[in-house]
Formats: sequence, structure tokens, C-alpha cells
Amino acid sequence: MEPFKKIKSIATPLDKVNVDTDQIVPKQFLKLIQRTGFGQYLFYDWRYEKGGLPRKDFVLNDPAYGHSRILLARDNFGCGSSREHAVWALDDYGFKVIISTSFADIFYNNCFKNGILPIRVSDEILEKLFSTKSEIEVDLETQSIKADNVSISFQIEPHWKKILLEGLDDIAMTLLHEEQIASYEKSHKI
Repeated sequence: MEPFKKIKSIATPLDKVNVDTDQIVPKQFLKLIQRTGFGQYLFYDWRYEKGGLPRKDFVLNDPAYGHSRILLARDNFGCGSSREHAVWALDDYGFKVIISTSFADIFYNNCFKNGILPIRVSDEILEKLFSTKSEIEVDLETQSIKADNVSISFQIEPHWKKILLEGLDDIAMTLLHEEQIASYEKSHKI
């Protein structure tokens, strides 16, 4: 996983509540055996007509957001099943930050484990961010969001902050204790 420090990007405003993981990546696309390749299926049923043509009225099809790395979402983002594929699709598409008022718990944790920073903000702050037309800067080290010459602080659990700042996945976290593990194994040989 790549270390996360700072992201500066235009934000993609997904103005929908209760976006569940089946909407993020529909079940028919869960056949891939690796973590990559899911970005093309992100919000598939909303992005495309039945014939596969892009819907002009869906935000991800707007060229203004083509290189966006920040997703703004409404309440209860990532609800539904616990499929990690939803986070893989968001990451593969290019999103590194998701800002919402609330997230489903499993989805929230899966974001951190896959290098995406989910940020919870108040309704008032989210409304300000939705109305921002300029780039937004998210700085994990200072735990701040800068938009329209205003700095907004956000909270993050120290454990998750360390995981993202150092780019540690579960295996890398275990390997931080490699010396102690080796020592334990030597002292407990059968």
C-alpha cells in the first residue's frame, strides 16, 4: 500500500444517500480474482444505460471530474453487504478520499485497510464542500481539509492514521513485529 500524506483534487459530488456496496460495484462483476480491474464497474448501473452507453446525467461521466481523487457522498455511504470489492472499485477508479457524514462500519474499516481515507464531517461542512467549485486539499498529517481558503479539521483514530501515513496493510503490520515473532517461535519449538 502506498503511504498517504496529502491529496489535492476537484471533488466528485455524489448526491445520493444510503449508497450500498451493490450500487458501488454490482454483484455480477465480483468474478475477478485480483483487487484491480474493478474501477470500470464502479457505480455501473448508474453510469451506464442497459446497452452500455454512458448516462450523460451521472456525475462520473462528467469530464470535469475525470481526474478526481476525492468523492463527496451523503449519509450512510457503503451500507449493505460487507463486500471489500466496493472499496477495491473506488480505489481502482482513482478515489483516495471519501468525505461523508456517515459510513457503514465494515465499509469504513475496509477503506483504511485498502489505502482510502474515509472522513466523517458534519452536515454543515459537507454542504460547504458540495458547493465548492475549486480544488479541495486533504492533509492527513495535519488532519485538515482546505477548501475555498477555509481550513476544516477532521478526526481520525491514531491507529488508522498510522496505517495510512506509513502505507501499512495487514501483512506489513504483522511484519513490524517480525523480530518478536521469530523470538517467540525459537523459544516455543516442539
